[in-house]
Amino acid sequence: MNSEHNKVVAALLAIFLGSFGIHKFYLGKIGQGVVYLLFCWTFIPGIIGFIEGIFLIAMPDSKFNAQYNQQQIR
Repeated sequence: MNSEHNKVVAALLAIFLGSFGIHKFYLGKIGQGVVYLLFCWTFIPGIIGFIEGIFLIAMPDSKFNAQYNQQQIR
């Protein structure tokens, strides 16, 4: 399966739905997304998600692609 993640979509998900870890699920980090869901009632994941959204927006495209859009060889 070859899926390409969009930096803008990931950043918007982090900013607006970061409390629930939706951006982590989108980027393929399922375990981290579950942790965000478990602690969403504390509002801490929301703050962290907002900060991660800002970092994702500021991240150069080349670094984002290297980190989240790696080609998997099977």
